[in-house]
Amino acid sequence: MTKEEIIEMARQAGMELYGLGKDREMFVHHLTAFATLVASAERDACAKIADQYVGQDLEHNFSALVAHNIRARGNHD
Repeated sequence: MTKEEIIEMARQAGMELYGLGKDREMFVHHLTAFATLVASAERDACAKIADQYVGQDLEHNFSALVAHNIRARGNHD
């Protein structure tokens, strides 16, 4: 997620009023850190679902590839 996307989501959630004023940059910094943690936890939860199926599709092991690609998204954000 980009900083702009995170700020837009904060606006949609009604949080933009909390980031106004002299501490706006600090608010955005902490908001971005929070969004990064949430996204990481969600990726991990999705990958764990795919992990449950690893080994059941022995020919191609597609589930392992899916889990790997979900986790790799954190390296591209």
